[in-house]
Amino acid sequence: MHIKGTRISVEIILRKLFHNISIDKILQDYSRFTNKNIQAALEYAAESGHGEEVHLLRVVNELNGKE
Repeated sequence: MHIKGTRISVEIILRKLFHNISIDKILQDYSRFTNKNIQAALEYAAESGHGEEVHLLRVVNELNGKE
């Protein structure tokens, strides 16, 4: 599954987050991305059973502070 409007897969973003790469760094590396793109990837992961709940909660909390 790719992030809408990009060639970047949800899995790539999730792996970066899993390896503690900050949202700011991801947004810097993928200049066309927004917090909403990352949030959509996390929502997809949560709905499809991918990812670790505690880690997802940490990232969601970080996103909420950035909006």
